[in-house]
Amino acid sequence: MTPPAVVTDSVRAFLDNDDSPEIRNPIHSTAVAREYGFDGPLIGGVTVWSWCTPAILEALGETWLDEGWCTFRFRRPTYPGDEMAIHIGPPGDEGLRLRMVNQAGVDCVVGEVGPGRASWLGELQRPATPLAPTTVDDRPLLTIESTPVGRDWSAMVNWMFQSDADAYLEESHPHRDAAPPFAGERPRVHPGWLAGRCEAIMRHNQTVPSSMHTQSRMQILSPAYATGPIGTGARVVRVFERKGHHAVVFNALVRDASGRDVALIEHTTIFRIARPGEETA
Repeated sequence: MTPPAVVTDSVRAFLDNDDSPEIRNPIHSTAVAREYGFDGPLIGGVTVWSWCTPAILEALGETWLDEGWCTFRFRRPTYPGDEMAIHIGPPGDEGLRLRMVNQAGVDCVVGEVGPGRASWLGELQRPATPLAPTTVDDRPLLTIESTPVGRDWSAMVNWMFQSDADAYLEESHPHRDAAPPFAGERPRVHPGWLAGRCEAIMRHNQTVPSSMHTQSRMQILSPAYATGPIGTGARVVRVFERKGHHAVVFNALVRDASGRDVALIEHTTIFRIARPGEETA
C-alpha cells in the first residue's frame, strides 16, 4: 500500500482528571503547573501523542500495530482546550513526518512514524530481568545520585482485559478510538497504553514528585491484545542535567502473557523540573 502524501486529523485537547486530589503526577494540576511557570495543567505527553493513532493507521494501515515504529518529542506543552491539528506525512528522513500543531500554529509534537523495524532498534537495550510481578516495598526518591544507571528496575505486571481496554479508552479517548481494533471482542491494546507503561514502571520503582515526558522512540514488535496480564521491565540507560532540569533515559520492554515481546520503548522524562529562575545556560 502506498501511503497518502499527508493525512490530517484534529482533536480538542482535554484532561480527564485535572485538579483531582488523587492525581499521580501533579504537573497535570493547575496550581502545581503554574508554580513551574506554565500557563495551566500540562496534558501528559503519551496521551497527547496517542491522539495521532487514527491518523497513523489511516496512513500506514492496521499492520502498523503488528510491527511498526514511531519517534516523537515534545517542543511545547499542550493544555486542556487546545485545538490540535495532526499531520502524518510527507516523507521525512526514514518514515512519514508526524506533527501536532496547536491553534496558534505552534508545533507541540514532532517526530516520524513508519512500518516494520526501525533503523535505530539495535541501539535500544533490553532489560535482563524476567518480566514477572515484583513487589517494591521501598521506592527511593529519584535523583541523579540514586538512579541505578546500567541496571534494571523491578518488573511490573498490569492486567489488560476487554474491560480494562474499555476503561482506558473512556479515560483517554472518550471521543476517539472507541471502535475496532481497540474495542469490541478481543481488542487490540492501544499504543498509547503501551507507551504509558514507561512512566508507570518508573513510579513502580521510584518516588517521583512531578515529571515531564520529553521524547520517546517506540518499536512495536508484535500484536498486543487485551486478553490477559502484560508485563513490563526496564533498564536505566543514563541520567543528565540540562538547564536546571534533571532527566532520565530508560528502555522499557513490554511482554504479553504468552512471553512474546510486543514493544520496546526508549523513554526520556524530566524527573526534577526546574522552577522559574533555576534554569541554567
